Amino acid sequence: MIEFAQFGAGRIGQIHAGNLARNPGARLRYVVDVDPKAAERLAERYGAKATDRETAMRDPSVGAVVIASSTDTHADLAIAAANAGKAIFCEKPIDLSLARVDACLKAVQEAGVPMLVGFNRRFDPSFKSLHERLQAGEIGAVEQVIVTSRDPGLPPQEYLKVSGGQFRDMTIHDFDMARWLLGEEPVEVFATGSVLVDQRVEEVGDTDSVMVVMRTSGGRLAHINNSRRAVYGYDQRIEVLGSKGMLTAANRVPTTVERAGGDAVTRDKPLYFFLERYAEAYAAEMAHFIEAVNAGEKPSVGARDGRQALVLAEAAVKSMQTGAAVKLV
Repeated sequence: MIEFAQFGAGRIGQIHAGNLARNPGARLRYVVDVDPKAAERLAERYGAKATDRETAMRDPSVGAVVIASSTDTHADLAIAAANAGKAIFCEKPIDLSLARVDACLKAVQEAGVPMLVGFNRRFDPSFKSLHERLQAGEIGAVEQVIVTSRDPGLPPQEYLKVSGGQFRDMTIHDFDMARWLLGEEPVEVFATGSVLVDQRVEEVGDTDSVMVVMRTSGGRLAHINNSRRAVYGYDQRIEVLGSKGMLTAANRVPTTVERAGGDAVTRDKPLYFFLERYAEAYAAEMAHFIEAVNAGEKPSVGARDGRQALVLAEAAVKSMQTGAAVKLV
């Protein structure tokens, strides 16, 4: 039984706390949040205790932490947890600065503690199955990976101001997915973006619509397309073309019922928001982390994966600013 301290009692923190509470291999001991009332409410729901950062980090009974607080706190909390010898589950991104990410990775490596970065989409049942079949050689050698990821609507303006930009905040999931499916590291990135959804996005120096093309050293290609607005729901699809065929993973829908009539054939729209679309993935991700820590094994998606996704995000930002492809050493 691993005792956990969780930092962050917001929307994603509530998801992680629930998954912890339902897992027989874990117990939520502490909840820490900048809003003490929010920490108290979440702690009370799952039989934990609201406390402060220092108390949670010093308690030797705490074997692991969940970092689900704001992005600007991730690296500092991960370094503190590593120094305290605690296993780390950290939401993406580790930080918006590569220098801070590298400092975090150094601390984690020196402490020898396991760290999982929350790229939950790797644990989605459909995407995981696609990857397993890809690894089994079902469609031969990978040639092209296409990732479509579109939100149902813009996040609040206040969030956009501190998000780090669309590539670091939204596309970072897709950079990780592309790396995972390509099987080779991208060595060249070309990206472009626009403000097509809401002109207020331009006020914070961000985009709401982007496309990225990447090439690996072996010539494999990936295309990522993102939009902050898909009026029909949360659009999440993957297509992988190989030398012997193609694998696709389609959108999740509430039901598979179709209505066929003289006017049209209709079916349910995709699930509307990421919390419901990836509910199973969040649970599987936490279960994997707990199993890995209990077994003394490394989580399947670690700190280096978090760093590499940010490297690609930075390259995409530079490419969009310069209008040229960026080569990675």
